[in-house]
Amino acid sequence: MPQGKHLLGMPKGKHLFGTAKVGEKGQIVIPKEARTLFNIKQGDTLLILGDDENGIFITKPDVMNKVALEIFEKIEEKEK
Repeated sequence: MPQGKHLLGMPKGKHLFGTAKVGEKGQIVIPKEARTLFNIKQGDTLLILGDDENGIFITKPDVMNKVALEIFEKIEEKEK
């Protein structure tokens, strides 16, 4: 399994995959190494989130489902 480019002392589990240019239709190409590591295939749906200070976050929707479930569980625990 690819390990990403550990440049600039990137810690284990953190990856720097390089850069991507935005095409005329606003499309970018996700580097092959990143697609392989995160099992992203043609036709997959990705969730795009944005934050004015931190930028853009791209992930598979199921990753955010897990986060949402954790949030709901913590809310339920506080209500008990």
